[in-house]
Amino acid sequence: MKIAQRFGMILILAALAGPEAVADDGGWYLGLNAGQSRAKVDDSRIADDLAIDGFATTSVDNEEHKFSFKSFGGYEFNRYFALESGIFDLGQFGFRADTLPPGSLHGQVKIIGVNLDAVGSIPIGDQFSLFARGGGIYERSADSFVGTGAVAVPDYSHHRRYGDYKYGAGAQYDFTRFLGMRLEAERYRIDDGLGNKGDVDVFSAGLILKFGRRPEPAPIPPAIVSPPPPVAEAAPPPPPPPPPPPPVRKRVSFSADSLFDFGKDTVRPEGKSKLREFASQLQGDRFRIITVTGHTDRIGSHEYNLNLSMRRAESVKAYLVETGVPADKVTARGVDGEDPVTKPEDCPGRERTPRVIACLQPDRRVDVEVTAIETDPAPGT
Repeated sequence: MKIAQRFGMILILAALAGPEAVADDGGWYLGLNAGQSRAKVDDSRIADDLAIDGFATTSVDNEEHKFSFKSFGGYEFNRYFALESGIFDLGQFGFRADTLPPGSLHGQVKIIGVNLDAVGSIPIGDQFSLFARGGGIYERSADSFVGTGAVAVPDYSHHRRYGDYKYGAGAQYDFTRFLGMRLEAERYRIDDGLGNKGDVDVFSAGLILKFGRRPEPAPIPPAIVSPPPPVAEAAPPPPPPPPPPPPVRKRVSFSADSLFDFGKDTVRPEGKSKLREFASQLQGDRFRIITVTGHTDRIGSHEYNLNLSMRRAESVKAYLVETGVPADKVTARGVDGEDPVTKPEDCPGRERTPRVIACLQPDRRVDVEVTAIETDPAPGT
């Protein structure tokens, strides 16, 4: 019974796995198996029964191997689970027991019946599968006994119908979706006509015909991949843009004597005229910065010259702003005679004489430097 319970668990697990299968794998089928059945004749019981009647058993010859067949039909719910019913003939088994006093007892039993099985399968690939089965049987046992010599058999035949179980396992190979072959081993639990229980093992092979299956799907032809169109030769990349031009610098140097009186920082009218002319030249131009730098000669102290050059640069800046130049684009700074135009040997002496003052006139100046002048394009261009 424990073996049958294990087979039952396999069948239940196969049934639970069924919903994952594809519906096209199910359908009706019919089959026929044939093979050999084997039964174990209980020689010791035969001898004991004869001994009760006063006979000693000298030998027992058994017929334990017989031809067996079954026909069956079923329904596959999917590739994993099916229900199957059929008719089986296990064959006719017999024995001959010789006795003392001299005589013999011949016995035969023929077993046929019907079955209802649950079949669970485990597919291995598309065509091969292993399966296990378990179910119930309703069998008919027909016994007959004949005695010779001193052995007399008053009741020579017995018939019995009884329900029991069977289980088995096997392998199946499907040649196509409609035809397959089975190899299997089964054990039938049977009762003979005298109420004796025993097992009959059957080893068989057979064919199975399947119905209601769809034909094999036609193979999908390989996709024809067209070669990619030739790739046009890529146009050469456009040349990189030219580098931006370097900043444009324009410097104008105004003589301090033309803008201011000697030692003064107020722009004279003549100087304003020159600055207005310069400012008008900036109209239509874009510029980053205008730097106004005041220079003095070397006559006088450093502090005095630095202060005077700074005041003169601020005066020029203020006037340029008055002419319309943005104040945030003009810077002013003063320097002492750090960047003279004349050389020391050109104007010897440090006394404030008319000759030295006249000689150092180029050093007294105001430089106006305009950085990154960009001229606007003319209207309409």
